[in-house]
Amino acid sequence: MKFTEEELKRYNRQMMMEGWGEETQARLKQSTVFIAGAGGLGSPVSIYLAVAGVGNIRICDFDSPDWSNLNRQILHNHGRIGINKAISAKQTLEELNPHISVTAFTDKIVAENVDALVGDAVLILDCMDNFPTRYLLNECAIRKNIPMVHGSIWGLDGRLTFIKSPETPCLSCYFPESPPKEVFPVLGATPGVIGTLQAMEALKFLTGIGTLLKGKLLVWSGHDMSFKTFKGFKDPACPVCGKK
Repeated sequence: MKFTEEELKRYNRQMMMEGWGEETQARLKQSTVFIAGAGGLGSPVSIYLAVAGVGNIRICDFDSPDWSNLNRQILHNHGRIGINKAISAKQTLEELNPHISVTAFTDKIVAENVDALVGDAVLILDCMDNFPTRYLLNECAIRKNIPMVHGSIWGLDGRLTFIKSPETPCLSCYFPESPPKEVFPVLGATPGVIGTLQAMEALKFLTGIGTLLKGKLLVWSGHDMSFKTFKGFKDPACPVCGKK
């Protein structure tokens, strides 16, 4: 795969890293990922994947931004109030990098459409704000035999893990019960931190460079800037992956 002169300049600094080069950059350009959610987490995830040169981004969100979103959802601005978030995301991402393709889906993710929405993606980025939808993505990843990068936030805290069943615990192993649905507090920098880490995991997977956060749950606290990693365990009785 040949790159334009502009692309070579755009990706020059990352291609300087050992093991990267044009061959690895070409793998990124040929990759397809699915980003579930174009909000607080989906913003930094999609922005950093786009500027790194991930060639095909499928992003899905049925909602539209409102004023309360603008402290963290940096894909959007006050001029996009009322516009679908996925469509707004496509506009932002293609302005940041015109050399990639972004497909916007305005559907609500449900059991009946999740497989089709993920499509031919080789990786799912879980950037949702509710666990029922996260569980659907988890089940889809297992059916399609592809990994999922989970990120979640609350206030000044966040969590992250790389899931690849049956090699690792699935999302239901880590979180067997969904927390109650409610409007939760969040500082914009929190999804900035966790979403950027999700993008890092995605880029490591797509390039084969670095060690993935498999079988571990990373817990970050913005209160004291601590990073703690906990070993995850597969639940043999898990209704989703227990027989895998």
